[in-house]
Amino acid sequence: MTRPEHIELLSSWMRSYKPEELFGEKGKLHQEIAELAPQGNRCMGSNPHANGGLLLKDLKMPDFRQYAVDIAKPGTTFAEATRIMGYFVRDLMKVNLDSRNFRLMGPDETVSNRLDPVLEASDRIWVIERRPEDEYLSTDGRVMEILSENSCQGWLEGYLLTRRHGLFSCYEAFIHIVDSMFNQDAKWLDMTRGIPWRRPIAYLNYLLTSHVWRQDQNGFTHQDPGFIDVVLNKKASVVRVYLPPDAKTLLSVTDHCLRSRHYINVIISGKQPLNHFSIVRRRTGNPVLAR
Repeated sequence: MTRPEHIELLSSWMRSYKPEELFGEKGKLHQEIAELAPQGNRCMGSNPHANGGLLLKDLKMPDFRQYAVDIAKPGTTFAEATRIMGYFVRDLMKVNLDSRNFRLMGPDETVSNRLDPVLEASDRIWVIERRPEDEYLSTDGRVMEILSENSCQGWLEGYLLTRRHGLFSCYEAFIHIVDSMFNQDAKWLDMTRGIPWRRPIAYLNYLLTSHVWRQDQNGFTHQDPGFIDVVLNKKASVVRVYLPPDAKTLLSVTDHCLRSRHYINVIISGKQPLNHFSIVRRRTGNPVLAR
């Protein structure tokens, strides 16, 4: 206010944008400029691709019961729960290949987590040079691996927001890397529940293995159950935590979570061989749920 030369500098800067080319004498935007703005569903806030729930379609789901471990006598059958789950996810991926609406994401742990049956349905996506010794790589793979939990979380969030489905597999101890990203997504899901035009999107599913209760290697670095604490700090209207004790229960939980909407589901399951017993389901038919 006391330095006229500064006003001249400000005026010169603002006039450098050539406002006379955009606005009329009364400050109204020229009509031909206004018509450049998107109309209808092309507006950013109305574009259905930014409101994935409008375009979301259910996955085609195999019957998870067909993958159950055959237990002739309780306590005599050993199975790796996540490998059994892998067969189910493999066939789910197969029947949804044409729809191109499901991806498996994670660090470099698809095989380590016993989910390698999915590689029978789809390769890992890979868009740069390949070597003769490489396997299960292609430019149109549905399995996305990168040694960055943050990237995997971001990929999956974007994939769900654009009306599709996915699963994020990770070791329990390392999922802490995305704590803040999880918090952000949980807050967003909570807030959007009260916005009527924002349609529910698919679940955000975590499968956490190498958990604290059953760690047969790398015990000093792979034992941190703290992510469950982060999750259970959120409202029950947004998060669910599942602790399936064996392959049969994991199949039921996986089927349930892949059908859910607008939740963050955390499944914590062992991957090592486990002695299986017959499972008596509750009268409600619902899998065990921890809140």
